[in-house]
Amino acid sequence: MHHTPTHIPDVLLLTPKVHGDHRGFFMETWNARVFAELGLDLVFVQDNHSRSQQGTLRGLHYQIRQPQGKLVRVTVGEVFDVAVDMRRSSATFGQWVGERLSAENKRMLWVPPGFAHGFLVLSDAAEFQYKCTDYYAPEHERTLRWDDPDLGIEWPLTAGNRPLLSEKDASGAAFAEAEAYP
Repeated sequence: MHHTPTHIPDVLLLTPKVHGDHRGFFMETWNARVFAELGLDLVFVQDNHSRSQQGTLRGLHYQIRQPQGKLVRVTVGEVFDVAVDMRRSSATFGQWVGERLSAENKRMLWVPPGFAHGFLVLSDAAEFQYKCTDYYAPEHERTLRWDDPDLGIEWPLTAGNRPLLSEKDASGAAFAEAEAYP
C-alpha cells in the first residue's frame, strides 16, 4: 500500500497494489497489519455503500459525538472527495483537502475522526464505499455548508451549474457557526 500525506498530514491518500492481467485485477483494500505499519491501528465497525448520479454533492457531514474515521473509495465512476478539519486544536483547523477518487485510479482516502466529509459525483454515476470507525449516530450528525465562502472549497462544478443536494445538505451550517471538536 503506497501512502501519500496530503497538505493536512492526518489525511492520507492511499494507493493499493493492483495485480492485473488479461482477466482483470485483484487488489487488497484493507489489511489491519499493513495499516498498523502506516500508523493507522484501526477498528472498523460499519461499511457503507452509496450510488449517486452526476452532479450529486453529499456532505459535508460529521458527527460531533461518536466521530467517525472513514476509509473511502470509489468502485464505479469518479468523485471529488473533500475532508475539512473541524478540530479547533489543530494547526490545520478550517482547512480542506480535495482528491479525485475513481474506479480507474483505485485510490482511497483516509479521513480521520474530527473531519467533515463530502463528495461531488463527476461521472455519469458513482458508487462510493467507505469503512467507518464508529457507528452512524443521526442525533450527533452535523452538516457543514458545502459552499461556505470561509472555506473556499474549489468544487469542480461545470460553470453555472449547482450540485444536486438533499434538503439536509442544502441547509448546512456556516463554518463560523458550526460546532467543532476541541
